[in-house]
Amino acid sequence: MGRKKRVWVPNSFYHVVCRGNRRDALFKDDDDFKIFLHMLLQINKKVPFELASYCLMTNHFHLQIRSKEQPISKVMSLINKRYADYYNTKNRITGHVFEKRYYDKVIASKQGMLEVSRYIHLNPVDANMVRQPQSYPWSSYRYYMHTSRHPLLNMAIILDYFSGDEWEKRRKYREFVGWERAE
Repeated sequence: MGRKKRVWVPNSFYHVVCRGNRRDALFKDDDDFKIFLHMLLQINKKVPFELASYCLMTNHFHLQIRSKEQPISKVMSLINKRYADYYNTKNRITGHVFEKRYYDKVIASKQGMLEVSRYIHLNPVDANMVRQPQSYPWSSYRYYMHTSRHPLLNMAIILDYFSGDEWEKRRKYREFVGWERAE
């Protein structure tokens, strides 16, 4: 029996999670994180998509992602295949890198968009990797707190749910996430 075909809702955001096989580390050093983010940029040139937030954990990653032109399954197939090839070559191994097919769920509301973004950004805190989300270098949260930009990240998608100028929106988002700017 074949796999059930995934449903794609064009112009909808998805919360996508993908884990390492046997929950093994997907990212073993800083270079792995950097390569993955670079691969996202390369793939985006071939198959455009938007990111509202992301977090790369040691053994899994989260993407809040939307594709207007291609199904999410195509985007994720390219991302996972490219990273698996890199990972296996670098580590001189063969076989599955990812535990199974990625998890995805359509985000159907404004509240859902905000909740998923907060969940993604608090992942390193909940895992006791850092005390505050802005301390984690492999998450989009730090871009939400500062004026620096990431070429794939469209923060306006989340920040525009709040009123005010850019700094006011950032402050309100920080309050929504529940962390004060320190360190």
